[in-house]
Amino acid sequence: MFAKFERMTAWRYLRAKRKEGFISVITGFALTGIALGVATLIIVMSVMNGFKAELLNRILGINGHISIVASAGFPFNNYKQAVSELEKIDGIDLAIPLIEKQLLVSSPHAAEGAMVRGISGEDILKKKVMRDGFAQIDIDGFVGDVVVVGDKLAKKLGVYVGDEITLISPNGKITAFGSVPRIKAYTIIGTFNLGMYEYDANYIFMPLDGAQKYFGLKDSATVIDVSLHDEKQLPMMRALIEKTVSLDAYVYDWKESNAAFFNAIDVERNVMFLILLLIILVAAFNIITGLIMLVKDKSRDVAVLRTMGATKGMIMRIFFMDGAFIGVLGTSVGVAIGLLFCHNIENIRQFLQRISGRDLFSSEIYFLSQLPAKVDEYEVVCVIVVTLLLCFLATLYPAYRASKLDPAEALRYE
Repeated sequence: MFAKFERMTAWRYLRAKRKEGFISVITGFALTGIALGVATLIIVMSVMNGFKAELLNRILGINGHISIVASAGFPFNNYKQAVSELEKIDGIDLAIPLIEKQLLVSSPHAAEGAMVRGISGEDILKKKVMRDGFAQIDIDGFVGDVVVVGDKLAKKLGVYVGDEITLISPNGKITAFGSVPRIKAYTIIGTFNLGMYEYDANYIFMPLDGAQKYFGLKDSATVIDVSLHDEKQLPMMRALIEKTVSLDAYVYDWKESNAAFFNAIDVERNVMFLILLLIILVAAFNIITGLIMLVKDKSRDVAVLRTMGATKGMIMRIFFMDGAFIGVLGTSVGVAIGLLFCHNIENIRQFLQRISGRDLFSSEIYFLSQLPAKVDEYEVVCVIVVTLLLCFLATLYPAYRASKLDPAEALRYE
């Protein structure tokens, strides 16, 4: 496609001489701008993807894809049969009965609002995220009047393993003097860390039978969490479950309960892509500036080449190769930096935190304890294609201008 003469001339024009130092500086800025733009775009998109994927894995590792919730005052009295029937359906992996209630938890040092989840020990071991979070806890001892508290919540309460906390539920017994809150002390047998601040700072787990006894639900449950084999079957499985539940219950899935949050992530991700693409566009304009100045500086050389028989196409291809080389090299360097940064992003974060002495990724704000990054090959290819397209388009006008140079006009005063 490109003759040896064209490649040799283009390469010679790229090498800066002393009088062309300013042009070389502009070219260097263009190359640096493209590399930084591509790297930044890959890093930001990967972090956004990793944040969304990690958050989704945590949410689905703690909760099910579909939740069947009993209406107030109508708990699931036949939840064991319902769980058995649900797990027989092809496509359903797990069906876990739960009791979830909000209440006040107090210690000798503090009081906090919390969410209590009643669940059996064997059901905790069925999910990897839960199993890892409870790794330091003896599940065999998870029976009776005991609780497991999130490690962040334990710090807020100022309690440790072996201490007692008091659970206070406003929905207590009805007496002649009105409603009396339920108050009961429980022993902490361990703390968990699920990697999500929302759960680690607000949740208390207790045995299912203990929760039934505390809330006066006898042999009942308030929620049945359903986990699927394949998340793509969610619409079909939800419709199937909705047909089978009674009017005293309602069904919702993880997308519905987290819709606003994940929509915000998607919008932010798309906006960041457009904003960072402007960095690459600015760098592409630097290519135009550098090549126009190069054409102006090499006008005499171009005129000599034209008088020696070089065609307009040859001149255009020479300067097109100059701009394309800057674009390809800048894109390659940017991709390499971006991928290297993504694969070591947590180590880089820890290093920057040690230097600055500040928390750069607060779990209280971002819900996760580690900075995730997930490289999407399709997105990387899209970034490469868009960047190269912008760079190639940026070379067309300077190359066309060089090909239109009149040899007689260029050599008139030589």
